[in-house]
Amino acid sequence: MKIISIKNHGFLDYITVLAFALIPMIFGLEGIPAYLSYALAAIHLSMTLLTAFPLGVVKVIPVKLHKLVETIVGPVLVIVPWILGFSENLTARYVYVGMGLIIIAVGFLTDYFSENK
Repeated sequence: MKIISIKNHGFLDYITVLAFALIPMIFGLEGIPAYLSYALAAIHLSMTLLTAFPLGVVKVIPVKLHKLVETIVGPVLVIVPWILGFSENLTARYVYVGMGLIIIAVGFLTDYFSENK
């Protein structure tokens, strides 16, 4: 069941950018988990601004590519604490697993082509 329109997905993308930008401060993350969070905020902002959907600004990235990137990023975030060696930091681990699961859920619930037909 696709209950999130592509426009609402855009709003959620901007909220995700804000979340990644604030996560290090809110959860007291330092080092790799913090740097990764800031990088993800910048990358996600760039991708959202450049996506050809209602809340994109420049509209050069096709929605299909946006969807593919998020389909990959969600599961990668779930395992990134072990890949990058910060799984011992429970706060960082839970933050990244949680963000990954949220991105996976939003992807499953989004009708990516609801307003792009």
